[in-house]
Amino acid sequence: MEAPHEKLWTKNFIILTICNLLLFLNIQMITPAVPAYVKDAFHSNDFTVSIVISVFAFAAIVARVIAGEAIKKGQRDLILLIGLFVLILSTAGYFWSSSIALLLLIRIIYGIGFGLTSTTFPTTASDIIPPRKMGEGMGYFGLSTSLSMSIAPVIGLGLLGKFGFPTLIGVTTLLTVLIFPLSKIIRMPSSKSVPFQEISKHSSKVQLMDKKIILPVFLNLLLSITYGGLISFLALFGKEVHLSNVGWFFLCNAFAVLLVRPISGKIFDKKGHLAVLPPGALLVMIGLLSLSFTTSMKFLLISALFYGLGYGMLQPSIQAWTIKQVTPEKRGMANGAFLNSIDLGVAIGSMLLGIIATNTSYSMMYRLSALCMVVLLVVYLLSQIKKLQRSKNKKVEEKMSA
Repeated sequence: MEAPHEKLWTKNFIILTICNLLLFLNIQMITPAVPAYVKDAFHSNDFTVSIVISVFAFAAIVARVIAGEAIKKGQRDLILLIGLFVLILSTAGYFWSSSIALLLLIRIIYGIGFGLTSTTFPTTASDIIPPRKMGEGMGYFGLSTSLSMSIAPVIGLGLLGKFGFPTLIGVTTLLTVLIFPLSKIIRMPSSKSVPFQEISKHSSKVQLMDKKIILPVFLNLLLSITYGGLISFLALFGKEVHLSNVGWFFLCNAFAVLLVRPISGKIFDKKGHLAVLPPGALLVMIGLLSLSFTTSMKFLLISALFYGLGYGMLQPSIQAWTIKQVTPEKRGMANGAFLNSIDLGVAIGSMLLGIIATNTSYSMMYRLSALCMVVLLVVYLLSQIKKLQRSKNKKVEEKMSA
């Protein structure tokens, strides 16, 4: 029988996962709707759309650096409270986005709220999950993120098309308000806080990145660039190829993610990231290439299936890998860095791929974004070869010294 401290499906874990789902439903319902809203309301070009998407991401990145340090010092509850408060106010603030300038300001504040809140939840999850089940636990917890990233764009675009932008904002504001009472039910594990003397001694030292997590964070950045192209331009790509219901891509993607994520988490725990990352990258690449040649709903769904399977294998495994590389008190920093790589990737993807789309086409843009997976594979495999070589050299040195 499973020991109590090894139990994964606790009340805390379930409620925390629901809170994370609500948070990302808010974000992912708004994000794909913003490009269409900006184009229709302000008659903007693709570059302006990419700026509106990107300022949110950069604001979230800065907020996460602050959140990671505050969590390390035992201020998790305060960061969550401030983050939720700012997120609710800024979500409601979209009602008054009557100009590009105001919209950009709201997006910055919105990014700050999201950055603070989204760092708190996964850090708490990594404290709740038994260490031996970190891959499986983060896989299930990450389902809330992947599920929202898959179904929320469909809901958001549907609300925008049928009822307009104000209705969409009303619904997303309500979703965020619901997090407050739910988060109060969770019994937060004691933060891995640093003693006061140590805080005073190192208060001027803000650690942005541990060298142990540079590789997984960089790989996640490459994956997120591809997602930036999807979340920002898929609706516009649908118009280019005369497909009106591209939202089905996200639903099919959600099905694939739900299918593979629990399995990939268990494989990660048993065999490590080498068994998960290469096949995941290949599936994402196939998904993007097939999407770029899509002219019918059938091929749109096939590309979504491949992309979802690959994404569902890659992201939770990279997150679990990132967390396992650091000590418990650094999990806030590690989760912040991981989530920052998502937002930075989306920002880069939105801006860079938006420029490519402006000068070529959305189809060509998706073909070129598949190159990110080629880079991911090359960098990862080279790092594993280098690691294996170091291990062999170490063994030789040990034999010689013996």
